[in-house]
Amino acid sequence: MTAPGAAPGRAAPPRRPRPRETGAAPAGGRFSQSLRRNLTAHGFLVGAVLCFAVFSWYPMVREFFLAFQRTEGGEVTWVGLDNLTTVLDDPAFWQAWRNTLLFTVLALVLGFAVPFVVAVVINEFHHGQGYLRLLVYLPVMLPPVASVLLFKYLYDPGYGLLNELLGFLHLPGQQWLQDPDLSMLSVVIASTWMNMGGATLVYLAALQDIPGELYEAAELDGAGLFRKIWHVTIPQTRLVLSLMLLMQVIATMQVFVEPFLLTGGAGPEGSTTTVVHLIYQYAFNFNDYGAAAALGLLLLVLLAGFSAAYVRLSRAGDE
Repeated sequence: MTAPGAAPGRAAPPRRPRPRETGAAPAGGRFSQSLRRNLTAHGFLVGAVLCFAVFSWYPMVREFFLAFQRTEGGEVTWVGLDNLTTVLDDPAFWQAWRNTLLFTVLALVLGFAVPFVVAVVINEFHHGQGYLRLLVYLPVMLPPVASVLLFKYLYDPGYGLLNELLGFLHLPGQQWLQDPDLSMLSVVIASTWMNMGGATLVYLAALQDIPGELYEAAELDGAGLFRKIWHVTIPQTRLVLSLMLLMQVIATMQVFVEPFLLTGGAGPEGSTTTVVHLIYQYAFNFNDYGAAAALGLLLLVLLAGFSAAYVRLSRAGDE
């Protein structure tokens, strides 16, 4: 059979199939586009790595070597473990650790329990939760200096609000920041108020992830509010509670701002001197940077253990 228009007796030439149009860019174009995308991503990554190296890695490495050196008049001398011996022989070292552990225990009692209770209360409200979350988080958004000025006014022995309330109740006023027995507790209360907002929101998010069917089943079994919290809420949020506990231990072991701004750091009879404030004193009051680095290295080793536990626990939660 001949194709229309072909000469009689002559077969039509076969048609060549047209190449299919895929719309794909040439290999060279794809490579250049991928290269540009990768260069942009790597550019941002290199900037972040450089910032991290300059402001985190280098100070850590420098501190490690500085802990075994002594700098006097611009001359650097290798002294081995002498800086560590100086720190361990200092009575202020042991007092600072006692104060830090006391702050950690008190801060965990208040700063760990109070945000969880506040989150449970907010979770019971079906309306206005957004306003309550904002109200709870407001102290975190305030500058620390403003919060400290507020508490200095509350704690003032002459015209402070707390002593005014005690006087109204016919009770004697207290030296909140001047009494060695009350100064640390006063600092912990201020620190809890200043930092509880973030923990409260984390707990609230964990509470809202608990299936409502569990509470309904508990109510059918006759469980009240406290039994539901004990048998449903706490088991369902155990991982979050454990992670937050470790994070708060790490944070409270490094406390500096609140004692420094409220009591000048040392406090009455050294009652609020923490480990980090002692590092500050070694470096900037005594110009003994080697002792400051040695004490910082001890604190780093301790906190590294808590950090490793935190990472392991978080990985277990992901699995």
